[in-house]
Amino acid sequence: MKLSKIVTAATAIVAVVGLAACGSSSEESPLSGGESPAAGSDTITVGSANFPESELLMQIYAGALKAKDVTVATKPNIGSRETYIPALQDGSIDLVPEYTGVLLQYFKKDAKATSSDEVYEALKKALPADLTVLDKSSAEDKDAVVVTKATAEKYNLKSIGDLEPVAKDLVLGGPPEWKTRETGAPGLKAKYNVVFKEFKPLDAGGPLSIQALKNGQVQAANLFTTDPNIPANGFVVLDDPKTLFAAQNVVPLARKSKVNDTVSGALNAVSAKLDTPTLAGLVKEVVIDKKDADTVAQQFLTSNSLG
Repeated sequence: MKLSKIVTAATAIVAVVGLAACGSSSEESPLSGGESPAAGSDTITVGSANFPESELLMQIYAGALKAKDVTVATKPNIGSRETYIPALQDGSIDLVPEYTGVLLQYFKKDAKATSSDEVYEALKKALPADLTVLDKSSAEDKDAVVVTKATAEKYNLKSIGDLEPVAKDLVLGGPPEWKTRETGAPGLKAKYNVVFKEFKPLDAGGPLSIQALKNGQVQAANLFTTDPNIPANGFVVLDDPKTLFAAQNVVPLARKSKVNDTVSGALNAVSAKLDTPTLAGLVKEVVIDKKDADTVAQQFLTSNSLG
């Protein structure tokens, strides 16, 4: 098979989280000033958010496209959705792994859909004309409110609603954007009447959040349900009976102008092979076993005859 090029960005893009002008008509790219080599018109630039699972999925998508002889560039660790969506729309990147429920709520704040298929159909209708999603996978990784076992036992916490009488004495930790996102602190108040004493900005389900939860800097934190640190530390994921967090299936989000039969075929084949247990196992290899994301991605592709 003819080898294609994979151009990796020389420097990971450090994004400014929560840019005030993210949705503005500013002509300056949110990724301007980076050192990634210029991508040609036939190149697919795949980006990732600023957490390990997103970078892993970026590498899987990039490898699947490479196997179909597509020229690929990667831009890992861009930042939050508030930064990489504008980057998609201004052409700084062409493709990014996403999650159906939170992406729907980004474009349609009053979205009511919660089930996997309903969310996916609503998302396709809510997307701007220049963006598209390909097939969703059955793999799901949801936001969650997580506490330590000791905190759960102390306050008899089983669901998010159980926090209502005690949250006034507790600190919530999460990515900075969680302070204002509909699925963050505002949603906890609106759906469950849960208002914490303080919100502490940390990272997107990363080491800062894990450590802050372990050492008591925060008593509740936003983590992702596939995070292997949850079982490793005996953390408790609080139930979400009012469905603050809708279905979150992994899905490729792309600039419509860059999608052709080759691209859609390669990425849809990935989605067909990706389920939740598989994704959780791959993330464990990266987060706990400390393997390189590109190595884990290639092993997944090879074992599934995708790359």
